[in-house]
Order: sequence, then structure tokens, then C-alpha cells
Amino acid sequence: MIKLDPFYLIVDSADWIEKLIPLGVKLVQLRMKNVPLEVLNQHIQRAKLVCKQFHCQLIINDYWKAAIEEKCDFIHLGQEDLVDANVEKIKKAGLKLGVSTHDASELNKALAVKPDYVALGPVYQTILKKMKWQPQGLEKVTRWKKLVGDLPLVAIGGLNPERAKAVLEAGADSAAVVTDIALNENPEDRVKQWLEATQKWR
Repeated sequence: MIKLDPFYLIVDSADWIEKLIPLGVKLVQLRMKNVPLEVLNQHIQRAKLVCKQFHCQLIINDYWKAAIEEKCDFIHLGQEDLVDANVEKIKKAGLKLGVSTHDASELNKALAVKPDYVALGPVYQTILKKMKWQPQGLEKVTRWKKLVGDLPLVAIGGLNPERAKAVLEAGADSAAVVTDIALNENPEDRVKQWLEATQKWR
């Protein structure tokens, strides 16, 4: 069973990775949407270099073929992407797999492919994307953790450093963040606050 760092940073370019990983981040997802494969591959290559240098776990979002091609070691799939992905090929290539879930039926679908972690969201209201799901709340985090047992659980959606502590206390193994850092006036300082807030779970 893998162990995830309690602070799970999600960014949309290698520029962010080059800027923020040296601050002490140990787990990052590169989440790029609708980009040409050539551009994606360049960002993956840059991200891999930095993550290797600073011993940070790199997870690629959605683009599983590119992740295999670029010899990455972790892929994250949403439910829609899970339908189209060749999970057998992903595992054969030695990649670990994370899957997003929002309700019980999605959790069942995720568990059926034997992932290395599952994500639950949105825990709180999120501005990242329009969602048909209401905020799940902390009780759902605790319930989900009981359901998945030893499998690492990532909480996502509307988190900030204080809420990160709350989801970790509720049973999540890792707290994922996008906008609280990406939209912050000083992302570097915000990362330091996150690192401090999640330190005791490290």
C-alpha cells in the first residue's frame, strides 16, 4: 500500500511545478486540459526533472497514454476518463492509479479497477468547475475512509490550510488543493502555510 503525502498540490503547468516544488512539496499532480500532446509532453518532461531533483511524487492527470510514453509512475483518472482508459495497459506499464469519486456508485466503479488511491470531492463548495454534486462534508470523508480501509483517501474541493487539517482529522490521508494556491496573491507563502498545516500528518 502506498503512502501519500498529506499535502497534495494540483497545478496546470510545469511552470508552477518549477516554482513551488523546491519549497518542500512532496506530492503534485500535473492537470492540463485540452492541450496539444507535444505541449503536454514538454510539460511532463520538465515536471519530471524537478520532481526527481526534489524527491516529489508526480501524478499525471487524464493523459494515460502520454504518462506511459513519458515513463511516469502515476496517473489520475476522473470517472469519464476511467471509462475510456485501458487500465490493464496502465498497470502493465507499472503506473500507479488514482481515481476520482463523488458518490457510492462511482466508488464501486473505482474500487473495481483496484486503484492505488481514491479521491472524494467536493468536500466543500469549489470554484474549480461546475459540479452536479453538493459539498460532501466531513462526515462523508470519515464514512468513505471506513469503506476504503487501508486504501489512501484523498479529499478535494474548497480546501484551505484550516480545512485541510479538518479533512485529515476526519480520516483523509491527503488533502488536495488547486485554487487556494493558484489564485492566491502569494502562492509561495500559501504553500508554506499548507506545509505547516499538514506537518503533523507527514
